[in-house]
Amino acid sequence: MEPLRIEKEHKTPFIELDPAKGMLTMEGRSIPEDPENFYNVVYSSMLEYYKSPQKLTTFHFEFEYINSGSSKFILRFFHLIKNQYDKGHNCLVNWYYEEDDENILDLGKHYEKTFKLPFKFVEVYG
Repeated sequence: MEPLRIEKEHKTPFIELDPAKGMLTMEGRSIPEDPENFYNVVYSSMLEYYKSPQKLTTFHFEFEYINSGSSKFILRFFHLIKNQYDKGHNCLVNWYYEEDDENILDLGKHYEKTFKLPFKFVEVYG
């Protein structure tokens, strides 16, 4: 499987799926005009990755802002991650948030509570 890399733009986050390292990174603003079209490419790549995943898959989510349309697709990613975790595929979710950004922190805590995955909260200073 080839790595996936999508460069950050004004309304879309940087995304990198590195199958050799077992790592998915998403960082930046997520307010795409067509979130379904944008995130389906990443979701399809994740499905392909999970056909032969690494022993540990590490996720780095560092969002500045997520609109409601994007949240729906991030939720879909967490369903996939949880499904694979329940099948025995280990993971670690690193959830980054800026020191005063309670909305992003609360969203991460919501995902942690809902999906019961190994989370690490990382405070970053802007």
